[in-house]
Amino acid sequence: MSGQLILDTGPWVALLCRDDAHHEWAKTQFAQHAAPFLTCEAVVAETCFLLSRAGFDPSRALALVERGVVRIAMSLAEQVATVRALFERYDNVPASLADACLVRMSELYEPSRVLTLDSDFMIYRRHGRKVIPVLSP
Repeated sequence: MSGQLILDTGPWVALLCRDDAHHEWAKTQFAQHAAPFLTCEAVVAETCFLLSRAGFDPSRALALVERGVVRIAMSLAEQVATVRALFERYDNVPASLADACLVRMSELYEPSRVLTLDSDFMIYRRHGRKVIPVLSP
């Protein structure tokens, strides 16, 4: 499948943390796929938080945004009603803000795949019923 890769928190953190169990896999994905990797502000916030909590410099994540490797490709302000509806639909999972935004991005950027470590993306659906293609280890 061609199209854009939509970046979730897990692979981004794994890329920047050498001791992460998925570090080598994440490095391979970033090397094999063309930039930019699309993401949302909620994923940026989660990534910076998790990097900081693990003792890594969160500015390294922002440097990838600055260099254009990662591009913030959705405005929550413009998609808030749809994202809210996704929260309601997946209240049993429960979905994080980042997950709901990535589900919406998978609808906006077809064809696309979500680069993720999160098994919840096997449950989520785009446009109500369509499987979201994922790239995961």
